Amino acid sequence: MSEGPDSAGLPAGIAGIILAGGRSARMGGIDKAFVQLAGRPLIAHAVARLAPQVSMLAISANGPPESYATQGLLVVADTVRGSAGPLAGILAGMTWARDRAPGVTRIATVAVDTPFFPDDLVACLAVAVGSGDVAIAGSRGRAHPTFALLPLDLADDLAAFLAAGGSRRARDWLARHDPAIVDFDDGPDGLDPFFNINTPSDLAAIAGCAGPRLGES
Repeated sequence: MSEGPDSAGLPAGIAGIILAGGRSARMGGIDKAFVQLAGRPLIAHAVARLAPQVSMLAISANGPPESYATQGLLVVADTVRGSAGPLAGILAGMTWARDRAPGVTRIATVAVDTPFFPDDLVACLAVAVGSGDVAIAGSRGRAHPTFALLPLDLADDLAAFLAAGGSRRARDWLARHDPAIVDFDDGPDGLDPFFNINTPSDLAAIAGCAGPRLGES
């Protein structure tokens, strides 16, 4: 598979991974993937937003796979022991794509609790780095390391980083690879496209604008 745009004008050879394996401590332990927003769970919003941007898609999660059956997607679980955070999900996604997704050379990752991420996220990250290297999204002067475009040939490096037992922060591993940061503007409503839902108050704060933002009435 070539690394140029495919017939739909989207970057080819890129698989998507929705990171949904967090513990959701600040949501009272409720799995954020199934928190309802505008009448649908967050996982459904993430799937609808990312699927058109990639050639294939999987969910990184550690709960019962049958919980995600309505999404019709493969669920890949962490293989790293302990709580390794998003990096464990990224590694699981890289391993899946490398071993089971012929033609895929990169993955694009998104967090399940960020329902308004841009619908041109993957294309913009791909333009920033061409056919190689690492790119991550940014907004309002902040980088968002869980929104990344990563070559699969970094999987062994990530596995070694986690095995070393040091930092498990995504930004610390990414910093080793000099990522390009692609800045995205606020939407017309002034909302940060990477607003993430960590608490019930976050959910309440964006409930009113969720419908228009998600293309729903």
